[in-house]
Amino acid sequence: MHEVNMTTSLISFFVIHLLIYPASNGYNSYVDKDDTPIGGLEKPPIPTKQLFYVTIGMECLAVLISSIWVNIYFTLGMLVYISGSRMYSSRLIRFKKYPILGFLSVFIFQGAFTYYISCVGITNSFYIPSLTELFVLSACSFQIGGVYPLTQIFQHESDLKDGVTTISYKLGYIGTFIFSAIMFLCCNICYFIYFNQFNQTANFYILQIIFFPIASYFVYWFLKVIKDESQANFKHTMRLNIIAAVCMNLFSIILNFIK
Repeated sequence: MHEVNMTTSLISFFVIHLLIYPASNGYNSYVDKDDTPIGGLEKPPIPTKQLFYVTIGMECLAVLISSIWVNIYFTLGMLVYISGSRMYSSRLIRFKKYPILGFLSVFIFQGAFTYYISCVGITNSFYIPSLTELFVLSACSFQIGGVYPLTQIFQHESDLKDGVTTISYKLGYIGTFIFSAIMFLCCNICYFIYFNQFNQTANFYILQIIFFPIASYFVYWFLKVIKDESQANFKHTMRLNIIAAVCMNLFSIILNFIK
């Protein structure tokens, strides 16, 4: 276990959630010229050149704050994340137009890498993850690996028009749910191994209780799509995302309360 630095934890939270993530989503929206549902917006405003400049400003501010008030390793991590985000969206490179490469870039950068670099900020120190910690890093990647195809399931046509072939399109509607279920299963196995190594299996069972509403809605949605593929839509995607966000934040609060 690593010691938490409350100051750098709060700064890291601000940098990642209020600067880096919005800038990444904003840049992706600007490049794609989104006029179909994206993120939490069913009818997003038309992106302008000003949005591009705002994303640049937010990323520069994130790097500046990280270098002054966190540490060099966290700052380098932010630069790597920004570069990965740009390569994912940029018309010059555009990882997202390839089903496997696009998936792997999200799987790695928004999963294990983000968790690790967050820990570097939270502890305000560089460290090499132990074998046990690799399981929780893997769990984060499998978790985002399960969610990512579901966020693409309602926009197959708009993606194809933009020259983007997503992993969800390749898998099909039913295949996307099966693939996501496998990812979530792998995620759960990694969480079990991680908590078991620290003799905290009770925390794993608490996690299963917290996961129940997510799994229930996932199955409910899957059954609806089996009967009617038009149910693979934005509304159900956002409902699942909201349920998952509430449940996972609740789990984090419970863990902190237990500690």
